[in-house]
Amino acid sequence: MHKFFTPQSLFQGDYAYIEGEDVKHIYKVLRLEEGQEIIVNNQSGEEFLGKLHNISKKAVSVHIIKKLEVNNESNVDIALYQGLPKASKMDLIVQKASELGVNEIVPIITSRVDIVLKGEFKKLERLQRIALEACKQCKRSIIPEIKEPLNFHSAIEELKEKDLIVVPYENAENYGIKTMVKKIKDKEVIKVAIVIGPEGGFEEEEISALKEIGGEVVTLGPRILRTETAGFTAAALIQYELGDLGGNI
Repeated sequence: MHKFFTPQSLFQGDYAYIEGEDVKHIYKVLRLEEGQEIIVNNQSGEEFLGKLHNISKKAVSVHIIKKLEVNNESNVDIALYQGLPKASKMDLIVQKASELGVNEIVPIITSRVDIVLKGEFKKLERLQRIALEACKQCKRSIIPEIKEPLNFHSAIEELKEKDLIVVPYENAENYGIKTMVKKIKDKEVIKVAIVIGPEGGFEEEEISALKEIGGEVVTLGPRILRTETAGFTAAALIQYELGDLGGNI
């Protein structure tokens, strides 16, 4: 069954209204018709079974039938702090992190980030749209939030509030996620941060700063991964070890 996200503000009584690009997708691409059932998410984690009521070229109204008791979200709340990469690499990072259940993606400006931001981060709206499309595809209940870039110092202050800080690092040896999980087995872990360096990696001073606030500096294995691969690889491992990836059996 097709699923659409629409803001809570567009839920009015027994009806929800879909606007924007999804309208064209409904009538022109999917060729859905009035009376067909769809799922509508209010972008706050709640989902509803609805029946298409009126389809026009500007908006689609949906008659809400019932609320669905569905939650496709992990029990761990993962935030990805990603050293800002060049070109379109952030597109892939956002897409795959969204599919893997990451709830928040924060670009960070570290010493080796080779990008100078002038004014607002112009890719933010595009990245949020990529996250939305990924959530439609993988049937998530919540759309990850893409944050404005932070400098490294500000990121350190945010990271202090996390239960677990995972820092994949190419120079780490003999301490991986499997060993880390055994170390923290008696600790309640809900809020997890994964911190990834940019193309050039972290400076030693940055690694030291992350260790000072309790960061677990780990290896992901013998092969050095690109920055656009490391984040969602770490997210997958964390979801497997602490979350819901891999199923219940």
